[in-house]
Amino acid sequence: MHRRIIAPGALAAATLLLAIPASAASYAPGAPGIGDPYYPSYGNGGYDVSHYDLRLRYQPKTDELQGTATVLARTTQDLSSFDLDFLLDVSEVRVNGTKASFTTSDEHELVITPKTPLAKGTPITVVVRYRGVPSTKSAYGFNAWHRTPDGAVAADEPEAAWWWFPSNDHPSDKATYDVSVAVPDGTQAISNGTLQSSGSKLGWTTYSWRQNKPQATYLATLAVGKFDITTNTSEGGVPVVNAYSRDLGDNDGAARASVERTGEVVDWLSGYFGPYPFSSAGGYVPNTTTGYALETQGRVYYSPKQFAKGTNTSVVVHELAHQWYGDDVSVKGWKDIWLNEGFATYAQWLWSEHEGEGTPQELADYVYASHPADDSFWTVKPGDPGPDDQFDAAVYDRGAAAIQALRNEVGDDAFFRILKGWPQAHAYGNASVADFEKYAEQVSGKPLAGLFDTWLFQPSKPALSAARSLAKPGTAVARPKSWQKIEATHAAHGH
Repeated sequence: MHRRIIAPGALAAATLLLAIPASAASYAPGAPGIGDPYYPSYGNGGYDVSHYDLRLRYQPKTDELQGTATVLARTTQDLSSFDLDFLLDVSEVRVNGTKASFTTSDEHELVITPKTPLAKGTPITVVVRYRGVPSTKSAYGFNAWHRTPDGAVAADEPEAAWWWFPSNDHPSDKATYDVSVAVPDGTQAISNGTLQSSGSKLGWTTYSWRQNKPQATYLATLAVGKFDITTNTSEGGVPVVNAYSRDLGDNDGAARASVERTGEVVDWLSGYFGPYPFSSAGGYVPNTTTGYALETQGRVYYSPKQFAKGTNTSVVVHELAHQWYGDDVSVKGWKDIWLNEGFATYAQWLWSEHEGEGTPQELADYVYASHPADDSFWTVKPGDPGPDDQFDAAVYDRGAAAIQALRNEVGDDAFFRILKGWPQAHAYGNASVADFEKYAEQVSGKPLAGLFDTWLFQPSKPALSAARSLAKPGTAVARPKSWQKIEATHAAHGH
């Protein structure tokens, strides 16, 4: 017989455990990632955010950002601690008014331990005081904070928030925003939504912006600099706010000639996608060196390079289409990126027809004919492309061709009901490719699993019969006039 000897310390610990209520054992740290297989460390588990209130002060000369972020959330499990995604230097954290301990972990995690554990379903108010120089911070070898000659810009995908506010950085946790930014007089601060107020005091001007509809963290934007700001209202009644850096040089005219058509394009897209879903529309063109555009919600980011060759209305159409497909209805996970890029590209195909530069079917035919069966283009699966191919040309072009294949299968009446109904069916929420397939089947009354599998999930070129091409087999397909502009947009958007 062997007798197990228990050390006195272990015995005391065991006795203490017995004295703790059983429910306390359920308290555990929130996960440091929300569970997205493409980006395992992005987002966090254990809570849902409802609102971000950001009070910022930014000095362009030094790139120093000071901030107080108040995050309103509710716990979704019994929490002993939880994470926010953030990179700047934190001086104090409070949870429900009480100071909390905090530390950093991994590349971009702020780990917060409240004084007392938080039960599931508890409303929490998290206040984070911080400061830092965003341009000096990097994670995973990159920086998403873009300096300009007169300020800076936060706009990137799939992450940008870490450099300027603590967040649950994943599209599946959307929230409303108040963003108030103090900058030196003569400088402006631009963000999403509508400008609630602005005023100067002691050499600093404060701009307060409000986004009153749920918004994904990567769609939140901040631009500080010296801008020429224009305001207007579209014929359909949508307020439009656009801004242009004063030092765009030769790109200024083309930028304005493109972005000033925002109201017209919003109204035109509303005919296909339904009412514009946000309180304002618009875009801004800062003097950055980046080469991409991004659908930052209600206030699209464009780089000057978009307009280096002249006007570029096609990119405006693409980014504004995202306001419905990507911003209003956001992805459940990053593998669902086709719901963003395929439909924004298809909007460009519709615009091409509107401009007399090629129909959607002609564009689909050209995509199909341009890539032989052994082209690696067909190995990318738009319905789940993988993180390395998330912004591959196939997600855009094969993705848009898949939408044309859907149109051919269900007919124009059902197709345009699907196109307009989808943003309303999932308004201000999140959805997956599977959700869209189910919705399309519901509206059309047709089984569509085979079509979706062929076009979105098979790593091979669909059969000619699936393409329903108007071109005869073996004949050359003319390149539509709009093609070069559309492709340029993709090269600039995928980054």
